[in-house]
Amino acid sequence: MKLKTLAALAASTAMAAPMAMAQDMADSMTLVSWGGAYQKSQKLAYADPYVEMNSDVSVTWDESSNEAVAKLRAMNEAGNITWDLVDVVAADAIRLCDEGLAMEIDPDEDLLPGDDGASAEDDFGDLLVSDCFIPQIVYSTTFGYRTDMVGDTPPTEVCAVFDLETYPGKRALEKRPINNMEWALYCDGVAKDDIYDVLATEEGQEQALAKLDTIKDDVVWWSAGADTPQLLADGEVVMGSTYNGRLFSVIEEQDQPVAMLWDMQVFDLDGWIIPEGLDDEHLARVKDFVKFATDTQRLADQAKYISYGPARASSAPLVGQHADLGIDMAPHMPTDPENSKNTLLYNYEFWADYRDDIDAKFQSWLAK
Repeated sequence: MKLKTLAALAASTAMAAPMAMAQDMADSMTLVSWGGAYQKSQKLAYADPYVEMNSDVSVTWDESSNEAVAKLRAMNEAGNITWDLVDVVAADAIRLCDEGLAMEIDPDEDLLPGDDGASAEDDFGDLLVSDCFIPQIVYSTTFGYRTDMVGDTPPTEVCAVFDLETYPGKRALEKRPINNMEWALYCDGVAKDDIYDVLATEEGQEQALAKLDTIKDDVVWWSAGADTPQLLADGEVVMGSTYNGRLFSVIEEQDQPVAMLWDMQVFDLDGWIIPEGLDDEHLARVKDFVKFATDTQRLADQAKYISYGPARASSAPLVGQHADLGIDMAPHMPTDPENSKNTLLYNYEFWADYRDDIDAKFQSWLAK
């Protein structure tokens, strides 16, 4: 995926035709997401309008996306699939697809064309990174910091996270190796273009963990995307990583003394997978919802509530102002030119291949 593709998306729908209602569709769905501001944006942009159009349908939310791979493996073993649609990052979608736990989709059959006439396959383009993945957003993982806890020289580079002398205090990092290992190598002198080649080696993994060792005693480890914004709002950490949309919420919506540190933000993709093994009625309902929820207008609508770029090219021109604040959302997108001067493109193929092994090594290091 090219940076210019993501930038075009961030700068990047019309009402879709009503879904063709099939017979024998389930009257309930369990949607799995990440909680917090992101899930709220999905509810407001996708689920609530769908339920309004289909008053016989009820939606239940499960906030277990961070455990999606393990839980779907367990459900599959038990032969009891209780989720209907699951929001996952691209690397997890690739793993689930490879393991036969996610259903393959045909973009031009299962998704609507763009409102500009483009086929779904062309509209989503390079973001269709797996046969099972239905893209929704481009987002980034980046850092926020307390403006009242950094003195007269606020941080401008990601390596400030490792500078305990200039910026004393607790940091919040996600309790997994992804992104942490990349930032650690970068701040230990590895060139950005070499990060994944180095991380593929035992020596590179040890180098990253050794760098993380230098701040380990000052880290608060988080699992849910809402954790860091709350830690920042409470003044319990001086800086912390999380998704850019969560930081937008705490900065713009909650008016907390927090600012963005965009340097070396990590671009990634997020979207839906349909679990393999749904009965016919649930599958029919989910497919109907997915067509609606991923049309041009709905993906643009989500950007009214959170600063993530829509995954359809046809959605980008429709991104406007925040629904409540009335502010222009484009400058708050991770791919805005001012925000994307130094970025890292998340290598989902690398993590699909190495995730289990590096996860085990990282968790062992955490336990020491």
